[in-house]
Amino acid sequence: MESSGRVDSTPAPNATNGTSSSLDGLERLDGPPEDSLLYQISIAGILSAVTLATTLSNAFVIAVISRSRKLQTPANFLIASLAVTDLLVSILVMPICVLYTVTHTWTLGQIVCDIWLSSDITCCTASILHLCVIALDRYWAITDAVEYTKKRTTVRAAAMVATAWVIAVSISLPPLFWRQVKAEELTSCNVNTDHIFYTIYSTFGAFYIPTLLLIVLYGRIYVEARKRILKRSPKKKKGTGNGKEIEGNGGVGKRLTSVRLVSGSPGSSASSHCGDTGSLVGENQTQVKVTVSDALLEKKRISAARERKATKTLGIILGAYIVCWLPFFIYTLVVASCDSCFFPELFDFFTWLGYLNSLINPIIYTMSNDDFKKAFHKLVHFKGCSA
Repeated sequence: MESSGRVDSTPAPNATNGTSSSLDGLERLDGPPEDSLLYQISIAGILSAVTLATTLSNAFVIAVISRSRKLQTPANFLIASLAVTDLLVSILVMPICVLYTVTHTWTLGQIVCDIWLSSDITCCTASILHLCVIALDRYWAITDAVEYTKKRTTVRAAAMVATAWVIAVSISLPPLFWRQVKAEELTSCNVNTDHIFYTIYSTFGAFYIPTLLLIVLYGRIYVEARKRILKRSPKKKKGTGNGKEIEGNGGVGKRLTSVRLVSGSPGSSASSHCGDTGSLVGENQTQVKVTVSDALLEKKRISAARERKATKTLGIILGAYIVCWLPFFIYTLVVASCDSCFFPELFDFFTWLGYLNSLINPIIYTMSNDDFKKAFHKLVHFKGCSA
């Protein structure tokens, strides 16, 4: 998303949150290194590669979910919707931003400019709000599992997605009401406004409030996950006295047999045989105690491992999101109150760092899910066989 800090005389990539007209004295075309042909080709190549990777990764997520019945759940519907949103960013916003970032001037006219700015603000904000929707869904699922399972339907998920889009549109529309159509040829495409209140409204609505919500939700999810890990993690038993404990594991779904030698007799060196009935016969008639249980212990170990993996994934998701978007929105507020603090190249860098989140999202959400990885491999294998 491109936010405030854009001006007519500073034709950097799109702006979303105002305060650009106060920067009229800045000229982006200055600086010979940035205008060199080699520099432009290099930047165009890198940004085009990021755009293409974002398009392909999100398209694959959508394809995997649409082709796998196992993945067609309300929770994965939210992930698919996020992928659609990020795909729109890569199709409607990023390609034009590549051209604008490289050439430093707008040549596509007023109508395309308005469409581009609206698409930028709407899609990027919707992408961020989708992260909140997914976090909220997981929070309810982990804190109220029994009741929420009944409520966790596709219709409910669709309603949550619709709410995210409504909020995103409400943030992108205001600039269109005060944007003036210029008679002369348009050379820059920015949100030209001095409305500081819109800057605050848009930045807080698109980032700061959603980020606070994400931190609270993921914090609660992390605490709950840690409780489950500690509860489900099996405690190792230690032998007492002269006894020794031997634990046999038949694998998932099989019995777990615990054999304890009660005395320190020569039976420790004797050959022993464990029968299906749970009895133990030693050649030296060593006294033993046999305890047979079901696979509950193994299931707890697997569940605890999954909880640890899910908890780690939450940290990666939140960390990547903050790293990508926080610099941009901090800089947006700084520029709103400090005209001399605006540097076009720095603003471009923060803008594309934010766009990078649309590439990272599908990677994190799919690579952390074994079902996604299996379905992805099947899809790739199917494509390869078809070819």
